[in-house]
Amino acid sequence: MPLQLQVEYPETFPDALAETHQEFEAEAKLAMAAKLFEMKRLSSGQAAKLIGMERVEFLLAVHRVGTPTINLTKDDLLSDIRNA
Repeated sequence: MPLQLQVEYPETFPDALAETHQEFEAEAKLAMAAKLFEMKRLSSGQAAKLIGMERVEFLLAVHRVGTPTINLTKDDLLSDIRNA
């Protein structure tokens, strides 16, 4: 049985951002999932599933909240280049 997370927010938040309630909630969900992905707490597939998106759709959307799709360290990148 899936669990549910509920977040209360002031009624004025969406209006202050010139968004509908649905747009605000979708953006908040994306931001949460993107942050968990960025922290490497969830894979891109898990993060996408968390908010009801397909993985590719999620990867194409994360830039909207400032999350890079690929987050490699310099050493990881050099290793990938050497092994290419």
